[in-house]
Amino acid sequence: MSQGVPESVDAKAPEAFRTIGEVAALLGVRQHVLRYWEDQFPQLRPLTRAGSRRYYRPGDVALAAEINRLLHSEGFTIRGAKQLLAARGGKSASVDAVPVEPEVAADPAIASYLRVLRNRLASALERDSAAA
Repeated sequence: MSQGVPESVDAKAPEAFRTIGEVAALLGVRQHVLRYWEDQFPQLRPLTRAGSRRYYRPGDVALAAEINRLLHSEGFTIRGAKQLLAARGGKSASVDAVPVEPEVAADPAIASYLRVLRNRLASALERDSAAA
């Protein structure tokens, strides 16, 4: 079991829907933060049922994780993250899909440098797409 994540979340199949509480526990954020992100990011739209109960599909969970990464790990502002996700069509950047050797990922200095480099590349892509 992951630290701080309820065992019921870990026991679910990857394609299972998750409640807002489960997603909040997975990401280490409060539920009101997820609701705020739903207001700010039009791509994040979990299913809602009676009583406004939210159910996050696997794609919603992945998008929420991407938003969390952009805001808390990469240092993007809400506005910057919105622009980046809009430019990507709500999908992860292809830079994120490039495999990294385990020994490189384990070195914090290299990982930090790669994050800065990725941010600079993303900014350059944004400027190029805005100029086009």
